[in-house]
Amino acid sequence: MVQPADIHPHMEVIGSDGDHVGKVDHVVGDEIELSKLDLGAGLKHHMVPLSWVDRVEDDKVWLNRTKDAAKAAWKIRV
Repeated sequence: MVQPADIHPHMEVIGSDGDHVGKVDHVVGDEIELSKLDLGAGLKHHMVPLSWVDRVEDDKVWLNRTKDAAKAAWKIRV
């Protein structure tokens, strides 16, 4: 299992299909908050559960779901 300490700000978040999902702003508890200043994240903060992370490799966070599946299920931070 990936540890929160393995994930750092500005790391790219990639879907299992290899597509860009967003960039890490920071880790909050058991979720990754994506930077709102990223077009891939729709210019809003979105929360991605750590349980979606497949691996951290080459300074990238790889998810266990596709970009579209992640975007359909992520939470918007209010």
